[in-house]
Amino acid sequence: MGRPKGGKNRYWSKEEKLRIVKKVVEDNCSSKQVAREENINDGMLSKWVKVYLQHGIAGLENKKKPGNPLSKYANRKELSEVEQLEYENMKLRIENERLKKGYMMKGDGTFVVYKG
Repeated sequence: MGRPKGGKNRYWSKEEKLRIVKKVVEDNCSSKQVAREENINDGMLSKWVKVYLQHGIAGLENKKKPGNPLSKYANRKELSEVEQLEYENMKLRIENERLKKGYMMKGDGTFVVYKG
């Protein structure tokens, strides 16, 4: 069980999670048996069942990761004046947060040193 060394984490859609959880909840199968059949971790399945019972189908929705806030500006050659200001503002916010955490910036910000 688990991922192969260097492999990616497995992705489970909301529909797949629901199908698997229903085997446990509605068909009264044991979670260990279902986990073995579906080749997933028993703890993860138990968590899905618990969340499903508390929040319903909405609880099985995958969480979106925040990602890089500057990526929408990086791939564009020409930015409007408003977008340029938003980009500069975002860079300054990030720099401010890093300084609060104790990081020291060198040059254009590509080299970061922690000043613990």
